[in-house]
Amino acid sequence: MAAYRYCEAVTGLQARNFSYGIRLLPEPKRLAMSALYALARRVDDIGDGELSPERKAEQLGRTRALLDEVRTGSVGEDDTDPIKVALADAARRFPIPIGGFDELIDGVEMDLKGVEYRTFDELKVYCRCVAGSIGRLSLGVYGCDDPELGAQYADTLGLALQLTNILRDLREDAANGRTYLPTEDLVRFGCEEGFGAATPAAGADFAGLVAFEAQRAQAAFEEGLRLLPMLDRRSRACTAAMAGIYHRLLGRIAAEPQSVLRGRVSLPGWEKAYVALSGLAGGRS
Repeated sequence: MAAYRYCEAVTGLQARNFSYGIRLLPEPKRLAMSALYALARRVDDIGDGELSPERKAEQLGRTRALLDEVRTGSVGEDDTDPIKVALADAARRFPIPIGGFDELIDGVEMDLKGVEYRTFDELKVYCRCVAGSIGRLSLGVYGCDDPELGAQYADTLGLALQLTNILRDLREDAANGRTYLPTEDLVRFGCEEGFGAATPAAGADFAGLVAFEAQRAQAAFEEGLRLLPMLDRRSRACTAAMAGIYHRLLGRIAAEPQSVLRGRVSLPGWEKAYVALSGLAGGRS
């Protein structure tokens, strides 16, 4: 179906870390996952785009209306929005909890409002919205031996991935006026001045802050990866590949904290491919 091909192209170009894992799935699940990520990308692009806050809110409202159409089964194959068509077809084939997208939109709306997080518990709510939601949506495609427990692990794995993203993007987010790390942590490590420079502020224990947050992310990885034995082989490989790429990224950041102030830390393509193949072979990286 052309709608799915469009979603696959979006995923391959704009969600490269995730595309390595998605490639390991059998075609029906791979296509459904591409639809999920294409819509998630659209929501993220609305939040990160150049539109006014009012226009962004309007676009997010339209996306919620799209989700209502998917829920009610009122999307026809002649609809001109390929992402909507693909998602509607995927929702007919798999028990996808479409409400997860509403949570994702809730998280983007937090960004639009400039919400700051005083405590880690407050940050976890945001992470559940923007990352845990994707894990739970994905679980609808994968299938799971214990859906309730699996959803909890998927949430925790999403937290691990989002914490890694937050550390990776400290400088970029600061340039956009955003700081996601909890205020209580910034105060504890003397980093209240933020991350707008390539070197930490005088007196700041930046390395200590990164180590502290990396330990949190590591603990979330260890718990969230308990999901793997609950999945079939190919879904397990997909999840292991995606999580493995971010886990390695976290290791790089923890080993050299100031690298995130110099630019975005990433893994070379060959290493991502290696992690993906390790996941297919049953390993964890």
